[in-house]
Amino acid sequence: MDTLTPAEVAQLIGTSPNRVRQLLRDRKLLAVPGSGNGKIPADFIQDGVVLKHLAGLLTVLQDGRFTDEEAFEWLFREDESLPGTPVQALRDNRHTEVTRRAQALAL
Repeated sequence: MDTLTPAEVAQLIGTSPNRVRQLLRDRKLLAVPGSGNGKIPADFIQDGVVLKHLAGLLTVLQDGRFTDEEAFEWLFREDESLPGTPVQALRDNRHTEVTRRAQALAL
């Protein structure tokens, strides 16, 4: 998995590293667990923006009592029924399907 620093993400999305760190604190963006917010998956950035529905999906997972580690693992786990990973489905604009699965897990 390719990762980016907050400074690299800031440059890609046209904002400051402080704003990226705020996105991480607000759970609108997720870093690799254990990296101290130093490694952000490059897959979370597409066409110069944070994936459109990532923040909402992270909220659904948090509401379902997922830890950051569990949410991260779920986002990058292969799912034959999607197919691919939930992150790939978000990148392919299949957010409704992914959000529905996250809500079902939270029950």
